[in-house]
Amino acid sequence: MNNIQTNMVLDAKGLACPMPIVKTKKAIQELEAGQVIEVQATDKGSKADLAAWAKSSGHHYLGTLEEGEVLKHYLRKATDEETVEKKHPHTVSNEGLAELMNSGGDFTILDVREEAEYAFGHIHGAISIPLGELEDRINEINKDKDVYVVCRTGSRSDLAAQKLQEQGFQHVKNVLPGMSEWQFDIEKND
Repeated sequence: MNNIQTNMVLDAKGLACPMPIVKTKKAIQELEAGQVIEVQATDKGSKADLAAWAKSSGHHYLGTLEEGEVLKHYLRKATDEETVEKKHPHTVSNEGLAELMNSGGDFTILDVREEAEYAFGHIHGAISIPLGELEDRINEINKDKDVYVVCRTGSRSDLAAQKLQEQGFQHVKNVLPGMSEWQFDIEKND
């Protein structure tokens, strides 16, 4: 299985979210429907990120092989009929979430960034469940509360919000633009 035939190899080594997705999205446009791209990445979160992106965009995530520190992701380009990228329709701005926090409402803030990202700065009271662990840990989130999902740029949180809605969560909002532009208080793990 080490010699998989591909039509394109994309080097995304050393890049963090959302760049492997951004580069893949651009590169896959150059392929014909049915062709396969190999995306080489070192970001451990890229496996869940690319699988979720492929699902939301209609492309086919085939799988990932690990070779040392390098993750080789394989995706098949879908036909035009298959590729209608879905976005979670319900969003809130960073400022909107900050206002809600100041009003003292009862809701959940779900941070789907990787543990290291969370440790170096997160919203007060946010629970940390990285996107790649969400399916296994979804029962840790109260379905009866409004859920505000945040990541660094809004990409992973969009995919997580879609996943939560598919699992029966009724009140889910993606926080945009996310932690990359969060201007309010944060906590850090010591």
